[in-house]
Amino acid sequence: MQELFSNSSNLPAEGGLTHLDAAGEARMVDVSAKLATHRHAVAAGLVRMSEATFEAIQAGNAPKGDVLGTARIAGIMAAKQTAQLIPLCHPLPLHKVEVRLLADPRLPGYQIEAEVVTKAETGVEMEALTAVSVAALTLYDMAKALDKSIEIESIRLLSKTGGKSGDYRRQE
Repeated sequence: MQELFSNSSNLPAEGGLTHLDAAGEARMVDVSAKLATHRHAVAAGLVRMSEATFEAIQAGNAPKGDVLGTARIAGIMAAKQTAQLIPLCHPLPLHKVEVRLLADPRLPGYQIEAEVVTKAETGVEMEALTAVSVAALTLYDMAKALDKSIEIESIRLLSKTGGKSGDYRRQE
């Protein structure tokens, strides 16, 4: 690994990769000079399952109990722990985390959406994506006794506001 960075041509150019230092080592970006601004992010994902599993969850008949409530709380908790899970993320004071699980009989399954808000020096996209991911994994865990073929799909950022890179809205 040392050889990879021994040649200066392998070093990131000025203004290049922000999470590498001059020696090519991973680092947490210094955001201390940035102003704290309002940040908002929304992420989404899908969980597909059999019709029978979907109906059991909707009826409240899953063996492990409240599938949707547990997944919602897990998503909120995950957003709050993002900096401990993703190595170079900054710990952020989260002002709002909302996780919604919307029944979609056409899948059949659930659309999961997470909205995260803060006032900080860096954005909350990773917190929103983490919330969706862990909510989906928890839904799987809570329902796997009914259906091990449940699929988690299409986890993606829908929108974000604030910060130097500006606003983003996914075109779907």
